[in-house]
Amino acid sequence: MDAPKSPRKIIHIDMDAFYASIEQRDNQQYRGKPIVVGGSPDGRGGVVATASYEARKFGIRSAMSSKKALQLCAEVIFIHPRFDVYRAVSSEIREIFHRYTDLIEPLSLDEAFLDVTEDKQQIGSAIEIASRIRQNIKDELQLTASAGVSVNKFVAKIASDMNKPDGLTFVGPSRIEAFMEELAVEKFFGVGKVTAEKMKKMGWHTGADLKKLSERDLTLHFGKPGRFFYRIVRGIDDREVQPDRERKSVGAEDTFPYDLTSLEEMNEELDKIAIVLHNRMNQSGLMGRTITLKIKYHDFKLATRSQSLTLPVNDSATLARMAKQLLANSNPEDKKIRLLGISVSNFGEAVAKEHKEERKDQLKLF
Repeated sequence: MDAPKSPRKIIHIDMDAFYASIEQRDNQQYRGKPIVVGGSPDGRGGVVATASYEARKFGIRSAMSSKKALQLCAEVIFIHPRFDVYRAVSSEIREIFHRYTDLIEPLSLDEAFLDVTEDKQQIGSAIEIASRIRQNIKDELQLTASAGVSVNKFVAKIASDMNKPDGLTFVGPSRIEAFMEELAVEKFFGVGKVTAEKMKKMGWHTGADLKKLSERDLTLHFGKPGRFFYRIVRGIDDREVQPDRERKSVGAEDTFPYDLTSLEEMNEELDKIAIVLHNRMNQSGLMGRTITLKIKYHDFKLATRSQSLTLPVNDSATLARMAKQLLANSNPEDKKIRLLGISVSNFGEAVAKEHKEERKDQLKLF
């Protein structure tokens, strides 16, 4: 009979206000001030990529429009992103990670999963490794990171957000179920704003509430994600850290608080989504040739429209223009739309090879 497997030791590292912190580190005049990376200082366009903690005190958040950010704080400073610098810093952090393990799964430029079940330095304690990594980053790069430590990816990711900024949270096996039961539904990774509101309307506010439901009930209300919710509220997550994960596509979407009925409204939302997608593509270092528009109507019917280009694209204007063309071709004027999304795929052999080499040298850390 095989001996039971020992629990994994998983760390989720999440840099604190990554882009904004780099700008404050490199520019003394920004320190202690509310700054945002991305957006437009006149408030006419663009969205916030990252807000400093000084800006977050005013309620400014990533993906917020420039106009809204200015309404919340008239003194906020807008900074044009320097993605080449952010990638270079990511490369330095990657080197720190590799001192302890090679099992690193990037999520974006500013966060990653690490499996330290067997660490290179034979430290043994995942808490100690996370503490050393955070100290290395602070000493060598003058930046702070928060960490979550647990036996699986889901709990580690949630834990890393519990004591931000510059925090470390450990959730051991004996605490996982109680931890998940106390968690508000909107804190569950994978539960968006609309889903959280639906849950609350049905009287489900915490993990403990969801735990009372059967898998069939959750699937009935939420479809396939219901199965995931059933397992995760019990702290069950068997996914491995995947250091060689290749992305097939990158996208962004938004569900609206009310149904869109005019083409003008829809095009305005596509402009915002294209900017968010462009930021994510820059984070991932990807360019693709196929643009796909996702449409969900008021009756929850889903439609997609795609178009491929000769050359890879990576600018928000082209993304928005192509998405608007695809939308116009679907004759949306007489329909009610509750969700729009844009994704880019078909990175191509040359682009994929270039990206793979770049990830080895730069982006594999997050």
